[in-house]
Amino acid sequence: MPIAYRDTQAYRADEKHNGKLLTDQERRRMILANLPKPTNLPVQNTKGSRLGLRRFLSHQIYVIVFAVLHGIFSLYLRIRQMWHAVSYQLSSILNYHHGTPEYIRRDTLGLKRKPEHLSCILTIEDRHSLKAGLELLLDQAAEVATWSACAEIPQLSIYEKTGILKKHMPRVYEAVIRKFTFYFGAQHPSLAITSPHKESYSASEENSNFGHLKLHLISEEDGRDSMVDLTRTLADMSQKGKLSPHDISMELIDAELSEGIMSEPDLLILFGPHVELSGYPPWQVRLTEIFCLPDNEVFGYQVFLKALRNYASAQFRRGK
Repeated sequence: MPIAYRDTQAYRADEKHNGKLLTDQERRRMILANLPKPTNLPVQNTKGSRLGLRRFLSHQIYVIVFAVLHGIFSLYLRIRQMWHAVSYQLSSILNYHHGTPEYIRRDTLGLKRKPEHLSCILTIEDRHSLKAGLELLLDQAAEVATWSACAEIPQLSIYEKTGILKKHMPRVYEAVIRKFTFYFGAQHPSLAITSPHKESYSASEENSNFGHLKLHLISEEDGRDSMVDLTRTLADMSQKGKLSPHDISMELIDAELSEGIMSEPDLLILFGPHVELSGYPPWQVRLTEIFCLPDNEVFGYQVFLKALRNYASAQFRRGK
């Protein structure tokens, strides 16, 4: 309830004089006069069972319900994982490429749409030593590059968070060329490897007779850090009068990031069971189709093929 104006003025005056104007009885009267009236609330019976039987039974019911729900959900997960493991294994056997480009072309020939720019995320295995993990990573990168060349996809970008592939561009080139030779023989597509802020690596010129693959290597430092550097550069140019603030637009940012990092991929493949981008450049996945197989832990051709088929049948609805 609101405090009376007279009591408010008396209280403030008493505060200014360090509590010398009002007596303790007057302060008590003011407090009691402004307290709300007590209501007749029902008195709750707080007396419980001496043995706590009701509390024990209710706790046991909660434990039983939780155990039943947890068991049902665990059983569902186990069945789903087993079903996916068997179906993925059968798919990898039935759709195995046998190291033959004609088989991969046959698998992708009937697709209504194929990505012009394909991207994938690879991770170095922690359980291996650095040397063994790098060798496995190089082999996986070479496999994906060869599958892309067989499927006649002109551009491939591989994201590896730590950037170890970018540090070994010549080894990546040699691994891909060896894989090309294993699949195609002596007459294989040409290859060019690029990376942001580094010179491109290509030991041969583009050969139009057998195709050409542009392989782009990116890492975590090419993501948010590059966007921060671009923002800092544009702000500095604007402050120095070299660039008008009205000229800074989405088109300018998109052009700078596409030129400095890479263009936006059409399809992004993850070989893990969940969509974990792990620091992938955020600007480059605004309209990208992202694909992963649930409960899949294996790097394989069946994931690559399912991703292309999913992309071919996807509906793209872009607002204006």
